[in-house]
Amino acid sequence: METEELEELVKKIKAKALKEEAKKRGIKTACVKKIDIAKQLPKEVLEELSSK
Repeated sequence: METEELEELVKKIKAKALKEEAKKRGIKTACVKKIDIAKQLPKEVLEELSSK
């Protein structure tokens, strides 16, 4: 996934929702920017969150 495409998806997602998905997958969320969390999540999850 390209960086620009990723940034567009992340802008549509609330930080709380992103962090909840990250915690389900054991990804560290403390002191981490939204874009860094998004890079670690599967593309399908990001697309699902951005459509909400």
